[in-house]
Amino acid sequence: MGATDQPRRAALPSSPELPAHGWSTHETLERLEALRVTDVRWKEGRAFSLAYQASPEAHDLATEAYRRFSGENALNVEAFPSLRAMQTDVLAIAGRWLGAPDTARGFLTSGGTESILMALKSARGQFRATGITSPNVVLPTSAHAAFHKAGAYFDVELRCVPVCSETWRADASAMARASDANTIMFVASAPQYPQGVVDPVADIAAVALERGVNCHVDACMGGVTLPYLERLGVRFPKWNFAVEGVTSMSVDLHKFGYTAKGASVIMYRNAALRSHQGFVTDNWLGGFYGSSGVLGTKSGGPIAAAWAVLHHLGDDGYLRVARSARDTTLSIAAAIKAEPRLVLRAEPDATLLSFGSATPDLDIYAVADGLAARGWYVDRQAPPPSIHLTVNAIHAETYSQFLSDLAATLDAVGNSSGALGSYGTLE
Repeated sequence: MGATDQPRRAALPSSPELPAHGWSTHETLERLEALRVTDVRWKEGRAFSLAYQASPEAHDLATEAYRRFSGENALNVEAFPSLRAMQTDVLAIAGRWLGAPDTARGFLTSGGTESILMALKSARGQFRATGITSPNVVLPTSAHAAFHKAGAYFDVELRCVPVCSETWRADASAMARASDANTIMFVASAPQYPQGVVDPVADIAAVALERGVNCHVDACMGGVTLPYLERLGVRFPKWNFAVEGVTSMSVDLHKFGYTAKGASVIMYRNAALRSHQGFVTDNWLGGFYGSSGVLGTKSGGPIAAAWAVLHHLGDDGYLRVARSARDTTLSIAAAIKAEPRLVLRAEPDATLLSFGSATPDLDIYAVADGLAARGWYVDRQAPPPSIHLTVNAIHAETYSQFLSDLAATLDAVGNSSGALGSYGTLE
């Protein structure tokens, strides 16, 4: 613990040790609420990262479904057939979003990081059986940090290839040149997180197919939204299992599926590919043990919440919230492009965008500080120094105030006038 943590911790209404006499339910909940008094007000649409909300009703439903099944254990669905049924339903729905064939098989995981870990672990096991003992994965520098975590966990070399300088998309030709006989997987994103653009999945998958190796598409941010944006006429590169050569995909339900935290899907083109994910052993005194992913014991709460919200929103609901998030994203992007002090990093393909300073004398991180002081939570990223926004349905109600506060922050930080203020009431 750093020294700077001490004053903050001392001010929190908590106990440094187990109380001699247990607190009442009322007191415990009061203390819990006091602990989060300075948390970002994400339910009010003040966070452009980490938290997602389709509607208060959907959030309340997810919370209640989670509560009802929080104690059930998905480690063994033989004991909890309700969880097996819910998982089957959720995987089928996610498979349709991803354009998965009838042969596809998947698992629910605790999040996008676990889904990516499992995709890489499965590929390692698959190609270890063919004699590859020093595997590598080729990926663009825009691919999620979880791939680096997976490489560190499973001792797999990562070969990171710069993205195209003008589009921020992965460079399939450069990725092909970076591969060799020990390459087991190529990676694409739909969309990639930093600039919000969809990689050329078809080109990358074609390279993987030619070499007889895997291609994983990380659709954690877009797997729910992109199918609905396509129906709304939005154009972007082909991105899912409809592309020959794509062998696995990940999609987070607790992002733009608006379910409770702890719900993601890893989907494989067929059962043979999925077979390398699980872990089984009987080499201990407790008998047979098996699990599908990193977790052993796994609460039924996220599974029930996912099942409940997916059925509550329905196809029409997801179309509605996708349209809302997309319209809001475009409105924010238009405002940023009209502001001479800012530069939009890329035209957003979906509902993610990032922007930076258009002039060397404007510190974009100082802008982020100013927004934080006004109650907004945004991601800071680099290189290049940028502010990142993950726009979801709730921001339709708050983005006008965000743009107004952004304009005021720019004035406070940079002293130059701009056009952004006129966008404070975009419709």
